[in-house]
Amino acid sequence: MTGRTEPLGRRRFIGAAAALGGAALAGPPAPAAAARPLGAAASAGARPDTLATPPGFQPEGIAVSARGLAYTGSLIDGSLYRADLATGAGRIITEGRGPASVGLKLDTYGRLLVAGGGSGEIRVVHPGDGRVLATHRAATGATFVNDVVVGCGGAWFTDSFKDVLYFLPAGRELTGPGAAPRTLALGGEWVPVPPGGAHWGANGIERTPDGRALLVVYGAVQSLFRVDPRTGSATRTVLDGGSVADGDGLVVHGRTLYVVRNWSYAVDVFTLSGDGRRARFVRRITDPRFDEPTTAAVHGNRLYVVNARFDADWSDPATASTIVSCPL
Repeated sequence: MTGRTEPLGRRRFIGAAAALGGAALAGPPAPAAAARPLGAAASAGARPDTLATPPGFQPEGIAVSARGLAYTGSLIDGSLYRADLATGAGRIITEGRGPASVGLKLDTYGRLLVAGGGSGEIRVVHPGDGRVLATHRAATGATFVNDVVVGCGGAWFTDSFKDVLYFLPAGRELTGPGAAPRTLALGGEWVPVPPGGAHWGANGIERTPDGRALLVVYGAVQSLFRVDPRTGSATRTVLDGGSVADGDGLVVHGRTLYVVRNWSYAVDVFTLSGDGRRARFVRRITDPRFDEPTTAAVHGNRLYVVNARFDADWSDPATASTIVSCPL
């Protein structure tokens, strides 16, 4: 979600959505975009290049299985939706239970790990029938459990209102006492986020290409940080061109880093050093279909980008959004 120095964007959206059931909020005007119908494709038999999510379902995160099944969660009520990238067909697998579903990833056992936003929850969900297998309380008070990556011994979650990461150990059993999240304080060059939940800090998270450290974007200070998962020590990744301003979701695919820049309506593409200490700008992806894009995932030779549409009128139950497919 959004990360700006002043308390607007996602912070304001979440507060208003909780009070008003998803009312529209003002934001920077989106580029004019002609919506493509579900299933629209370049040629007969090709995969759809725009996938619709259900009315009243505001998507934010995305995870894609090896079979090409995409999962996304709703910021409004926490519902989970699954779609087949080959056909565009999809359905709700978990009905909303209140807390938002923000970032999500599939773990090595095929389970969905879901960041619960302001609830402070981390949920473990069966990807087939949508059953909630476990719910962990990572934090209380002013908190926003935002995004997740699997690697470096388990799953790591960001908190946009606290200078910490939450670690859920890898393992087949995620419901016992040993599965409770642990907290890792961020230090080193990390810029502390002002307390109280009025400003946005850590957002998207990924692994470095060598798998030894984590990458966390802090869009409000326009920086990408490399984090040691043992100590929490953070150092700025040196950017050779490009920008991570408004940085939201991250995708590392080989040595390529994709930074989804929500209010900038763009995805900046970098080539990373193996250890994640340097990133060289390659190009900027823009698309008239981008509408406050938040996260992305790679499948095959395509990048699937989620539109959260923060400035849409989500009090209208007919409001819907899309996942758009772009060539790598």
